[in-house]
Amino acid sequence: MAQRTRPHVTIPLGAAPPTNPSPSAHDPPLSPINLWADRRQTAYTPATYTPSYTPSSSTPPNPRISLDVPARPPSRASSAYESETTRISFPEPQLYRSSSQRSSRSSYRPASSIAALTHRTSRSESLLSPESIITPTQLSNGESRPPSFENTPETIIKDLSSELSDLTLDSEEGLRKFQSGELHDDDEEWYRLVPPEAREVLDRKEVQRQSILFEIVKSEKDYVADLELVKEVFVDPMINTLAIPQHRVKGFIQEVFFNIDNILAHHQRLLAALFARQREQHPLIQSLSDIVLDNSLLFRNDYEAYIKHYPLSEARHRSEMRRSQRYQYFLQQCSLDPRVRKRDLITFLSRPVTRLPRLLMLLENAKKYTEPDHPDMETIPLLIGILSDFIKSTQPGIAASEDKVRFWNLCESLVYQKGEIIDLDLYDESRSLRFQGPLSRRYRTNVDLHWADLHVALLDNYLLLLKPEARSSTVTKNHVVSRPIPLEYLRLGIFDGAPESRKEKAEEGSGILERVRSRYRPMYPFTVYHASSKMNRRYTLYAPSEELRKMWYDALVETIAIREIRQESNMLFAPHVLNEGFFRYAGLGATYGSATHYTGRVNCATELSSGSHRFIAVACTSGVYMAIRGESSFRKVLSVPNPTCMVPLPAAGKFFVLHEGGLFCYSLDLVGRAALGFSTAQAVDGSKERIATDVVLFRAGRVGNRFMVLYAVKSFLQLWLYALEVISSADSVNPRWSTSGVSTFRSFGEPLSIPKDTHNITVLSRRIVICSDKGILVADPANLSLSLKSTTLPDFSDADANLPMAGLRARCGSSKPLGIVRCPSSDELLVIYDGAPPSTDPLIPLNTDGGQLGCYVDKHGVPTRSSGYLRWETRAMSYAHRGDYLLLISPDFIEVRTVNTGKLVQVVEGADMRRIDIGLLSPDKDNTGSTLIAMKGKEDKGLVSDRIVELVETAELRTPRVSDVPGAWDEFDIL
Repeated sequence: MAQRTRPHVTIPLGAAPPTNPSPSAHDPPLSPINLWADRRQTAYTPATYTPSYTPSSSTPPNPRISLDVPARPPSRASSAYESETTRISFPEPQLYRSSSQRSSRSSYRPASSIAALTHRTSRSESLLSPESIITPTQLSNGESRPPSFENTPETIIKDLSSELSDLTLDSEEGLRKFQSGELHDDDEEWYRLVPPEAREVLDRKEVQRQSILFEIVKSEKDYVADLELVKEVFVDPMINTLAIPQHRVKGFIQEVFFNIDNILAHHQRLLAALFARQREQHPLIQSLSDIVLDNSLLFRNDYEAYIKHYPLSEARHRSEMRRSQRYQYFLQQCSLDPRVRKRDLITFLSRPVTRLPRLLMLLENAKKYTEPDHPDMETIPLLIGILSDFIKSTQPGIAASEDKVRFWNLCESLVYQKGEIIDLDLYDESRSLRFQGPLSRRYRTNVDLHWADLHVALLDNYLLLLKPEARSSTVTKNHVVSRPIPLEYLRLGIFDGAPESRKEKAEEGSGILERVRSRYRPMYPFTVYHASSKMNRRYTLYAPSEELRKMWYDALVETIAIREIRQESNMLFAPHVLNEGFFRYAGLGATYGSATHYTGRVNCATELSSGSHRFIAVACTSGVYMAIRGESSFRKVLSVPNPTCMVPLPAAGKFFVLHEGGLFCYSLDLVGRAALGFSTAQAVDGSKERIATDVVLFRAGRVGNRFMVLYAVKSFLQLWLYALEVISSADSVNPRWSTSGVSTFRSFGEPLSIPKDTHNITVLSRRIVICSDKGILVADPANLSLSLKSTTLPDFSDADANLPMAGLRARCGSSKPLGIVRCPSSDELLVIYDGAPPSTDPLIPLNTDGGQLGCYVDKHGVPTRSSGYLRWETRAMSYAHRGDYLLLISPDFIEVRTVNTGKLVQVVEGADMRRIDIGLLSPDKDNTGSTLIAMKGKEDKGLVSDRIVELVETAELRTPRVSDVPGAWDEFDIL
């Protein structure tokens, strides 16, 4: 564009009005009110005028003029004079410019704005005073002539705005350089882009307002430049370098920079609109609030997401800084860019967080310097309210993110005991840190009581007792000094105990007397304990004040209640009561009544099918009872004393029952008919077949592709394991026993000698697992005689050269194995141990630690996972394997854990709980299905009822979409 000639204003120092005014024939005489009247249509020679009065000597030579504004923001800036009580005279400025320059600039003023000005009484009436209104001028020859135009409020405002624009024609180049970023930082100010003559005609308040509006544009320009710099200097080079490994660079950028690209796009549009308004109205900007208001409604959602995520972004960046030297070097190279100006990445990441509060502050300042009748007095308060409410609404999200950051820092600082595998589920999306703080604990030594300072953290699923260790000024490690307590097991004790005194050490630098003198401070105790180990895991903690003890109590009560509600609404295994009240046994102080009120304690139960009916069979002290599933009325089908185990095999048509050391089988069809009332217990007893006597335990079910019966027979000082296959009569060769022709049994070789303390037999694919107090033996049921060479599990043959394995061997040696299960997602096996039984030797102390653990082994039995071990929270008497989950059953609690990691996912609490569906080798092919549990129910008149509960695995609720429903859109098909 062609360089425009700079207007030149000459005001002689101390000049006075000319004595011989010679007005042009085409120009009206000038009065002080139209001093800056626009003379653009024709070229002219600056006129002089004779003032209508002479000012006093005390009047300042240059008046301050205030800018009046229209009711609506115009496309061009305009202004009006403040009313003056005294008119002053000063020389007319001399303007030198070309006619093309004057004709190239125009001014527009809406009629509604002028109408608003015309009705002002405080200003416009003074502007239209007799001295200020242009009237017909008296010429030197005594004749009067009309003026060339009439000065109205419209022309007054237009004249001042136009004249200011004409005075600052040279500032357009400065404005262009400002918007293109070519100006020095010190020159990017409104007063540097406006000549002094233009500033002199504005009052102080308007100058301040214009400076603030310019600062809004300037800060927006700097903000957009910084966001663009983030992408150019940090993000793009990070993708193209190896500062972050290639497989996680995209995730890292998403976590750290989040949606900063969306915010940049919003502000690029906002800046373009502000630049356009600035080019249109410079140097007197009427309003910017309408532009900011329109854009603030667009970027609100993106800002809300970014601000709430910012603490996580900062934490992810700092975490990478601590762990990666390559990332540190990358940021050092980025800082060499001169545009960064020694600012770190955190400064740039926090720019969107601080931008809106800074914009709010600028708008509040602009409001202070805006006239009451300006239209901005309607828009700016509305915009301030929107931004204030938005900033306040993000505070809870920021607080939640900051809590998440503190939680992550705590997780990264945890140091566990060596060897123990603990899955606290810390990185679940729902995990949160509920409360934390320093507490103390007392340890009794041989000499005295010792105080220890702890850091206690209350998560939404665990309570952690930690010992802080400051390894540097910025890194603190928290050692887990006691096993984390799940909230399902956490119980609260006394919280109102009297305070106890703690002796404090003298501070460094204190005098000798201060060191000798004892200082004490009160400590306020409270007690928490583990519900499954009330005495051994009982903790008395001390708070430094009563207020803090109360805060801990409130936090514990609230968190435990929330955890209980969440667990009840998201149970993996839901307890379903099958029967309560039918099976009763005598309690303390019971008076025996009729036999109908006494059946005995439930020993075992099983589900079976006969014909089209599904039954549940329950064995108790007085015999075997059956009922159709879902009905509460049971019918006695076998009058056998004290049955302890029973297994139905529908494929063979047999029903196996172990009672009083004898293993017998009955006709499954007759058992079903007796349950329906179509047959009698005597008829069922008539179908009895004796398989063996002196049987200690038996198991039946599918092993590979065979239906087998395994039983252990007691002999002198040892047990013998027998294996029988159930086959059809057509395939029978040398059957051992022949029944009614439906099936028969075939034995496999010689029996196998097993330890006399064998207590369980399970199946593992095509092999059987024999569990005894000494260890686990894996055998082939089809070749029992060859199983003598089988090795026991786990295999600790390398323990002498492996310290972690030696520690695991010591722990497993004092524990009793319950069984072994296969991990669904790996080739590993999980060996399940229970605590060692109490010793009868009074000289041997009871193993209070329990040995309640599990360990992982490979297919050869060698421990894996660095010989690590899992710890159960309760002493399990039995277990059940259901799909991906392991159920550990103890008298008071049932723990549900994942098989792959051992994570505790559910706890079922009860009394005298025991698994009663024992005896079946494998429930089904996928180890799924329900588990039957008996537990103590109601007690009435000394008789205790047994409650039979079925633990049913639940499924996640999912709302089906229309697209998932077949044929949902068929009627809309137009093809």
